[in-house]
Amino acid sequence: MITAGTDVTVHVTYLEMLARPPFDRPSVPLGPPLALIRAERPPVWWFLDLYRAVGRDWEWTDRLHEAPESLAAFVQDPAVVLFTLMRSGWPAGFFQLDFRRDAACEIAYFGLVPEAVGQGLGKYLLQTAIHAAWDRPGLLRLHLHTCTLDHPAALPLYQSCGFQPYARDSYSHILTQDRPA
Repeated sequence: MITAGTDVTVHVTYLEMLARPPFDRPSVPLGPPLALIRAERPPVWWFLDLYRAVGRDWEWTDRLHEAPESLAAFVQDPAVVLFTLMRSGWPAGFFQLDFRRDAACEIAYFGLVPEAVGQGLGKYLLQTAIHAAWDRPGLLRLHLHTCTLDHPAALPLYQSCGFQPYARDSYSHILTQDRPA
């Protein structure tokens, strides 16, 4: 166990995709009812609730300290699109596509709540996000980043869906909660 307050080195991998992938849009996974809903100008609290629910185990804290005006400008920008994955009536995950740069899209946020992990939803949600991004006319580049604080399956999942690493970086981070070693 690595305890909260420990200073750790975090390794970041930046990945990109320069063409629509060859796989088809994924089929909806079997199981309880599922819906993917696009939020229209979502309130900041909705984004933060999803952000906290998905990111609490992975040290997602950067947006929690952002000025409310800056966060609202990001969340409600017409070029930033948020989709919520609903399963059995509750949010199971989300992704956010940031189209604010010409011909490029960043998958700004992507993930599942802890209760939805291991149910076969991650690949479905990621492939859906990829196709949603490439549906935008004129897109030339789709990119994202992950780090060693994220779920251990994140990087392999991104690569299995066609993302290629193009840069790496590292930084120091003080853990906000205990984590498995």
